[in-house]
Amino acid sequence: MTTYYTKDHEWIRVDGDTGMVGITAYAAGQLGDVVYVELPETGAKFARGDDFAVVESVKAASDVYAPVSGAVLEVNSVLTEAPEKVSEAAESEAWFVRVKLADTGELTELMDEAAYAAFCKGL
Repeated sequence: MTTYYTKDHEWIRVDGDTGMVGITAYAAGQLGDVVYVELPETGAKFARGDDFAVVESVKAASDVYAPVSGAVLEVNSVLTEAPEKVSEAAESEAWFVRVKLADTGELTELMDEAAYAAFCKGL
């Protein structure tokens, strides 16, 4: 599996033509304590850059953007019951959705881990 990152601090871990999407630890740290997560419905389709979820913290509410175009195969319903997981395990257990990628070519426009780390250092 390969993980890619966006400038909006989403990650996607890709295996073939499916991916698991979430927000980065950097984003979770900026948000603070997450108190609510709104996820899309299974089967929802979105284009790269569309907002598909909302995360609310004690500080602010933020949209979560699709790193690639695709359709939702599964949502992580644990987050609706325990939104604090986003703060605790942003890049592992707190994934938001599993998606079927519409175009794997879109991955070339995302950053790898080293590029994302360099991007964050510049913030």
